[in-house]
Order: sequence, then structure tokens, then C-alpha cells
Amino acid sequence: MDRWLGDGGMAVIGALGGSFESYGDDRGGWAEGSWVPTALACNPRGVVQAGVHAVLHDAAMNFAVNAGLPPGDHARATLELKSELLRAASSGDQLVLRGEVTRQAKLVAYAEARVTDAAGELISRATATFLLQRRD
Repeated sequence: MDRWLGDGGMAVIGALGGSFESYGDDRGGWAEGSWVPTALACNPRGVVQAGVHAVLHDAAMNFAVNAGLPPGDHARATLELKSELLRAASSGDQLVLRGEVTRQAKLVAYAEARVTDAAGELISRATATFLLQRRD
């Protein structure tokens, strides 16, 4: 799992300004990082585009799911994702990104992600369902 620290194993995360710094397996799995949106993440007005939020949400939740699974098991695919934007974020904003598993079953895991600003205000959130690949 340490190999996912930084850009989460996906160059696009780094290009968008995201970086994962910590993860754990308590409470089913979680991952946390920082996000300073780059110009690439923004529309021509400098506001982070909604689909970019979804990319970071999906990565955070996937990392969290994998952090909570036993060695050899992994999240195989995102089955469903819902993302909501509550406030605008702009290039250069200092944001916190966190993904957490809310429930894990044999074949699927449910997770949520949140992006907050430096003051702790909620910027965006998402929920998703992941298909699991079990070793046995």
C-alpha cells in the first residue's frame, strides 16, 4: 500500500494536484491526503471542474477500500459513484481529501469521500460501491 502514497499510483492524481499521505485499516479502511488543485483541474474561470472532484473522490475511496482488505484481496472496479459539489474550489486552494469505508461485504464495499477546505468546510462529497476481488 505504501506504493500508493503520493499520486495514488495514478499520474493524473498528481497532475491534478492531489497527493495521498496516510492510510489505515481501522474501521474498515481509510485514506487521507491533500489537494491543491492545479490549472489542469479547472475550467477557464479557474474553478475546479465537477468531474475532477469525482476523479479524486474515486481514488480516495478506492485507496480506503484497499487499505481495509486483507493481503491478496483488492477492489476490482467501481460499480457506482455519486459525487456532490457544495462549494466552489479554485486553483491553488489548500484542500483535504479523505476516503473511508462505510461497509464491507464479501463481494462489495461501500465507501464515502469528502473534500474540505483549510477551515474544515465541506467542499464536495461522494459515495461509491466497489466490486471486490477476494483471494479465496
